[in-house]
Amino acid sequence: MKRKACAEVGIKSVDVDLPEDVSEADLISKVHQLNSDPDVHGILVQLPLPKHINEENVLSAISIDKDVDGFHPLNIGKLAMKGREPLFLPCTPKGCLELLKRSGVKIKGQRAVVVGRSNIVGLPVSLLLLKADATVTTVHSHTKDPEAIIREADIVIAAAGQACMIKSDWIKPGAAVIDVGTNAVSDPSRKSGYRLVGDVDYAEACKVAGCITPVPGGVGPMTVAMLLRNTLDGAKRVIGQ
Repeated sequence: MKRKACAEVGIKSVDVDLPEDVSEADLISKVHQLNSDPDVHGILVQLPLPKHINEENVLSAISIDKDVDGFHPLNIGKLAMKGREPLFLPCTPKGCLELLKRSGVKIKGQRAVVVGRSNIVGLPVSLLLLKADATVTTVHSHTKDPEAIIREADIVIAAAGQACMIKSDWIKPGAAVIDVGTNAVSDPSRKSGYRLVGDVDYAEACKVAGCITPVPGGVGPMTVAMLLRNTLDGAKRVIGQ
């Protein structure tokens, strides 16, 4: 999808495919090569990495000026600090906020609940909502009575990775629901034998929510679009210098 989207808008994409048993040193060396290539404006390391590779070491090796995924510790650190602006925002959280803003959903002063606390979505989207002046609560695997907390939310960001975990009676009538979850469930009627569903029970929740994203076709395309936007912004920054 990323390759196809790049081709559609005129961004040149280059794949660097490495074997699963590649050493951490060789992977980081490849990242350094791309860092030093002036024709490359964005670097994305596809996660997750094989277990023998330290993810933090690899992400830290990416030049902060080319970190279009927004996962460099300096970018995340600046996102967490008041009055600081990261060079790039993580694509999926950025896409979630863009969906809310373009749909006319008020964020400032609203109660937002983020379900999940991953480094990729849950944590950064919580920080972005805070920056947008929402009152943010994070629900995770050790949260007591998550239903009661989610029911109070004007905005729900579901990113737990649990198929149809959030039921319609957990959702406040009129709430905005962004479903980041992508879960494969068995479906013998499909040629593939499975279908994709979100973390929210969409069929029932759409009768209660004021607006809700489908799975697939909701957050996914926005994530890709934000990756392209980050790459364009990175190129403009370099050309402007």
